[in-house]
Amino acid sequence: MTSNNMMDMERRAFMKLTGSGLVAAGASGLTLSTAVQAKVPSPKPVEGSFFGQLAREGYAAADPAVLPGPVTHSEPRTHDIELIAELMTAEIMPGVTSRFMTFNGQIPAPMIRVRQGDRLNITVTNLPGNEDAHSMDFHASFGTGGGAAFTEVVPGQSKKLSFTALFPGAFIYHCGVSNLDEHISRGMFGMIVVEPEEGLPPVDREFYLGQHELYTRERFGVPGETGFDARSMVAESPNYVLFNGAAGSFTAGALGTMKANVGETVRVFFVSGGPNKISSFHPIGNIWKRCWPQGALANAPLEYVQTWPVCPGSCFVGDMELPIPQLVTLVDHSVSRVVHKGLVAQIEVLGDEDPAVFSAG
Repeated sequence: MTSNNMMDMERRAFMKLTGSGLVAAGASGLTLSTAVQAKVPSPKPVEGSFFGQLAREGYAAADPAVLPGPVTHSEPRTHDIELIAELMTAEIMPGVTSRFMTFNGQIPAPMIRVRQGDRLNITVTNLPGNEDAHSMDFHASFGTGGGAAFTEVVPGQSKKLSFTALFPGAFIYHCGVSNLDEHISRGMFGMIVVEPEEGLPPVDREFYLGQHELYTRERFGVPGETGFDARSMVAESPNYVLFNGAAGSFTAGALGTMKANVGETVRVFFVSGGPNKISSFHPIGNIWKRCWPQGALANAPLEYVQTWPVCPGSCFVGDMELPIPQLVTLVDHSVSRVVHKGLVAQIEVLGDEDPAVFSAG
């Protein structure tokens, strides 16, 4: 079989997974006929909780709409958080599975959201049935290895780490053992948001996404359990590039679209685990009205940004306005990763059309 034929098979497999015409619709800016659909209920922030939930049973994909709500306290607090290393077999796409390494059974690991000056007491637990040692590197913390030098745990062991969140921003945390590249690739990364003392500008709805590459011996879409391939990881040639550990993740044909209403403002918290590829994060059919590159929340946001590079081991926070009903397709604008490697998610915007903003035909 020629390489062109194999690429065509990959493309057809992906289009079947996510729904016929997905990429074409997203790229052309095709809108939805959603004016008669009911509004999406107002979101219910997970106040005070650092534990999310899965988007669907059988997957490791974290539900992007389940995240801690904005910080409301005005004085420093102490938070007790347990991060549990768990090896699990989950689907990448129907009929294709992987043995993921996770924190708290989800990809990305749960968002931690605190205020500048808060104290965090972290317990890192490695379940007895796991096969490898794990540790924790917090980019939000001072200290050797971001804490990795003090939190390495073998299966069946727990260790504790405490630090004060002295500086604001959106930061990655990840496993920090010697072969951390494999562990991050297989799912061991998440985001900690340290809100500045004055908080963040309010928005109507928030989502949480994590991008990572998965290096497998099998090509994209080959049924069965995939095997991890260290050689392709060193060569930086992944067969899958994923949001939240799933191909085509949040699309109608896969785990379902994220939902929002016309007139709302949405905020996307985005963490790039990597371990190797820079993401050119872009919303097709929209724009980042306001954004904080590299998660630098202490700085004034940039405005009207189309695409922003997010390095492995960094974060991005971006806001969008939603004036019309449409599909906002979130991609890495290294677009072969969209068409051939599974990297796409969509926000479905419901409400009344506004021909003054956009019309077709």
